[in-house]
Amino acid sequence: MCAGDSAPPHTSAADVGPCPLGPFEWGLGGVAPQSSGASGRARSVPLWRQTCVPSLALAWQRRPVPVPPCAAAATMICLVLALFANIFQGACTGVNEHTFLAIKPDGLQRHLVGEIIKRFEKKGFKLVGMKLMQASEDLLKEHYIALRDRPFYSHLVKYMSSGPVIAMVWQGLDVVKTARTMIGETNPADSRPGTIRGDFCIDISKNVIHGSDSVESARREISLWFHADELTCWTDSTEHWIYECRSSQWISDRSSGKFRGYQSGIFSGKKLDKNHL
Repeated sequence: MCAGDSAPPHTSAADVGPCPLGPFEWGLGGVAPQSSGASGRARSVPLWRQTCVPSLALAWQRRPVPVPPCAAAATMICLVLALFANIFQGACTGVNEHTFLAIKPDGLQRHLVGEIIKRFEKKGFKLVGMKLMQASEDLLKEHYIALRDRPFYSHLVKYMSSGPVIAMVWQGLDVVKTARTMIGETNPADSRPGTIRGDFCIDISKNVIHGSDSVESARREISLWFHADELTCWTDSTEHWIYECRSSQWISDRSSGKFRGYQSGIFSGKKLDKNHL
């Protein structure tokens, strides 16, 4: 309250209504501010109606708006459902990850194609694209562009273009990481027994197979080696024996004939021919 002024009896600060003036017009040296009444004539505002302590007035203006209990409960339920939806989608869409694998010329010459494919099939991964091709030097230079400053770059391109290769796209849960583990280290001497390079390779320059080292690399390499209509969307009848759940997004995309790179954005939005379904 203003100095020397008091509110009517039995009136507390909480009972005092909001100050009719702006927050920067409080307490003007004890002069009673003016306000327009319903008749348009100026009338004085009793000083006891003015909250002259700014903190009280701000507390009044900034008081929280009460939220109905039903609205708060609905908001909490929506947050919980959104959290579980994100967890479920994250667990299922990983099934649709893709990687790029290429059996190198020495793998074909040594007749290891069937053995290598069999390992990934038995693991539970799904083959969605494969072709035998003679890779051009331009394609190989673009594929290995990250190694262009290495001394072995030209030798690597020459080696990969020395014969046909098998280019493949495989699909499955964490397939990029798992495929790299199954392949083994770049140097066969460092590869564990049971891996492809650990079982079939000796020299680092003849290590039989290439595999994408990250999801980003897989996207780039798949788009480099394959066109959208060269990847086939098909249903594996054993999938429910391999995975706990399947992505509803995968089902909807397949039914509409749309191949989205299964959340990876490889060929997002491009249509497949209905014969591929």
